[in-house]
Amino acid sequence: MGVSGFIKGFNLLHRTKPRIRLHPYGYIQRRDFSDTKILNSNDSLLPVLIVGAGPVGLVLSVLLTKFGIKCTVLEKNKGFSKHPQAHFINNRTMEVFRKLDGLAEEIQRSQPPVDLWRKFIYCTSLTGSILGSVDHMHPQDFEKIVSPISVAHFSQYKLTRLLVKLLENLGFGIHTLEGPDSLDHEPLRGGEILMGYECVSIDTTDECVTATASFSKEGKLLTRKIQSKILIGADGAGSMVRKLVGIDLKGEKDLQKLVSVHFWSKDLGRYLLNERPGMLFFIFNTEVIGVLVAHDLTQGEFVLQIPFYPPQQNLEDFSAEICKKLILKLVGQELSDIDVIDIKPWVMHAEVADRFVCGNNQIMLCGDAAHRFPPAGGFGMNTGIQDAHNLAWKIASLLNGVAPTSILATYETERKPIAVFNTALSVQNFRAAMAVPATLGLDPTVANSVHQVINKGFGYILPSGMQKAILDGIFSIGRSQLSEFILNENNPLGSSRLAKLRHIFEEGKSLQLQFPAEDLGFRYLEGALVPDGDDVVPAPELPTGRRRDYVPCADPGSRLPHMNVKVLSNFPSEETISTLDLVSENKVEFLLIIAPMEESYNLAQAAFKVAEEYKVSTKVCILWPADTVTRVQPGSKAKLAPWKNYIDVIEVKRSLDSSSWWSTCQMTEQGAILVRPDEHIAWRSKSRAVGDLYSKMKIVFSTVLGFESMNS
Repeated sequence: MGVSGFIKGFNLLHRTKPRIRLHPYGYIQRRDFSDTKILNSNDSLLPVLIVGAGPVGLVLSVLLTKFGIKCTVLEKNKGFSKHPQAHFINNRTMEVFRKLDGLAEEIQRSQPPVDLWRKFIYCTSLTGSILGSVDHMHPQDFEKIVSPISVAHFSQYKLTRLLVKLLENLGFGIHTLEGPDSLDHEPLRGGEILMGYECVSIDTTDECVTATASFSKEGKLLTRKIQSKILIGADGAGSMVRKLVGIDLKGEKDLQKLVSVHFWSKDLGRYLLNERPGMLFFIFNTEVIGVLVAHDLTQGEFVLQIPFYPPQQNLEDFSAEICKKLILKLVGQELSDIDVIDIKPWVMHAEVADRFVCGNNQIMLCGDAAHRFPPAGGFGMNTGIQDAHNLAWKIASLLNGVAPTSILATYETERKPIAVFNTALSVQNFRAAMAVPATLGLDPTVANSVHQVINKGFGYILPSGMQKAILDGIFSIGRSQLSEFILNENNPLGSSRLAKLRHIFEEGKSLQLQFPAEDLGFRYLEGALVPDGDDVVPAPELPTGRRRDYVPCADPGSRLPHMNVKVLSNFPSEETISTLDLVSENKVEFLLIIAPMEESYNLAQAAFKVAEEYKVSTKVCILWPADTVTRVQPGSKAKLAPWKNYIDVIEVKRSLDSSSWWSTCQMTEQGAILVRPDEHIAWRSKSRAVGDLYSKMKIVFSTVLGFESMNS
């Protein structure tokens, strides 16, 4: 299936009729999520229950807590995973982390130096010939022109550890079933992470969601019921929440099966650190093929990914001793300190959930529970964290009585198309990764076809031992294409293959790490926003699979562009911040950015009045052109009185020829920009503010918050 067909294959705004479906552990009643009533307030209910204590669930709990919303987290495992798993944190996610009490700064301090992970290296062994390398960091990635922060390389379990510490600082407690702090019979008030609890059934009424959680204590399997206003399924790719509510996945299954080997070797780390530092090592030789992820060269922490072909192969074929031998074959020399920590199989999928919201807008899926990507490009965890960022302010708006339940439906409207796009881009990037072995004479599609023939064709009738021998023999013949006899410049075939390989690297057609245009430039086309009245909503752009630069803009649904600004005050020292920092990190607050013009001040007055009526916090930023003022302007105070929630800032240009703020936004200073609490643009006016400004701003806020649909 092509990329275009992949995207079109999803129904982006899927709706279902009300129904009740039975499930193995219980049932859930579901209604069409166009219902727009205000959620019935019941202070005895837990506001939010989050199922899953991975990075997505933990980030969502941090965001909700900072917005004043109490939540509890359930985790089926008795302890947090120590497997490195995801490790690339993209620009947008790092921007989110900047608002989480110093989390981004802690990651930057703790991650390996960028020169140790900026390259992907392709070789015959870790000590053998280098077939090519790709540097994925460009000079502009360090200049902080389009973002106030750079990408990071930081293992998932380390991120989880920091998030748990952050939550503890916010008053959360970690409760285990074996410890003295077990809460198996205590009422939940929010601020708890319950370890060892698995959600086994879900039921909904108009008033609440009831989750039944099972847990084992003193050898007995017990259950408890937890009632909440909202339930979030952030419980990973095999999401029990998704299964219980009967939401299906669409896309491509079983793209590839692999075995993941987590191991430590300081000797290997020291060698690679000194000789050929990199993040990923793609190793092709006649004995074994694998991809080595260097999570931390200094500490010597690695994960090896090896193709896996069950049922001819099984997990017993990858014991710790066998894995050590495979690692040595990939390294090309002896190592005495290999310590294999964990071996587990996994399957690569490319699927998106039919729905992200169900149960009368009471149940939502986040992260891998809603979408399963190939790891190529690192979109999985990043997309999930951005799901949480989109959802948190909407939940807070609903529970604080600012918005109706329909605002939660916009979570799916906005995030599902992004998930579909990122799935297609991940698949495209995965295919690009496969171009390298195919060029070397090892086409993975051929290997998969052979495997299918053995499984489903004539090979199926053969004894399992013979099937395995045939598979191993065919793969051994395939790997012979990597022999030094063939793969050298003096062999015409090898020379041709090596030339094609160099072309792939030079043209950027191999596996890519960064996608700035998609990372920072993704845009919501409809949802909690007001589209430009004179614009036709464009069709979703198809992914190219190549790195493209991000071009800032202020289209509704886009992320607010970054520019450094100086906060004007009457004090000698004035703080320089990013425009993204103008959006509050501790409360649900909209931001209206205007230029210091009479009509714009009038617009701000109207916005303040409407915001007060809707009980939604709003701040006005008066953004002055560079070199026009030096201190806080008394004019703003007079023109905005009696409203006091405003800030004067001035552009900080990098150079004389740098674009102004309004030019960066592709607008004029006569315009205005309304920014949501998640730093995405809710509405803009590209022209001078005239007419009935109060009515105009009332339409804007009612549309963004979802009240317009209630009145229509």
